[in-house]
Amino acid sequence: MAQRTNRGSSHLEQFMSREERQAEPEDLALLNALQETPTTLATLIDALPDSELRWKNSDGEFSALENVCHLRDIETEGYTTRIDRILAETNPFLGDIDGGRLAFERRYNDQDPKLALRAFVVARMKNLEKLRAADTKKLEREGTLEGTGLVTLGRLAEMMLEHDQGHIEELRVLRRKLKRSDS
Repeated sequence: MAQRTNRGSSHLEQFMSREERQAEPEDLALLNALQETPTTLATLIDALPDSELRWKNSDGEFSALENVCHLRDIETEGYTTRIDRILAETNPFLGDIDGGRLAFERRYNDQDPKLALRAFVVARMKNLEKLRAADTKKLEREGTLEGTGLVTLGRLAEMMLEHDQGHIEELRVLRRKLKRSDS
């Protein structure tokens, strides 16, 4: 999963080695998609008034703000830790994180949305740096993820994107519900 970009079209290319610039197209697409998540999140929550950022359709669903806080905490406490441990240890055990419990305990709906988004962006960019720097051998390093089993670093990156996509879809559905309630 070396870093990839479209040649000549990315300002990130200046930070890439020749090997990274020649990485596989599917890895490039994955890293680019992971890099786009913060922009997509910002677009989805931009211009939502405070009351709508904190609005929940039901107790079992996250508000827009809770989605952002959840992504921040999973990025920092989940993915950052998992990436670091897979890179540094031999087959580490990677604990699961109870996102619902964190939302309740940390009172996500009382947090500052701009600070939560900013912290997510910083953590995501740091994780992308690590993933871009990983050669094929490092991407094949493994850890045991609680509730999932053996995962490679490359598979963990795919799981990150799947997780992002699930929350982005939740935010899109939430925005549609908010628009309908405004009508």
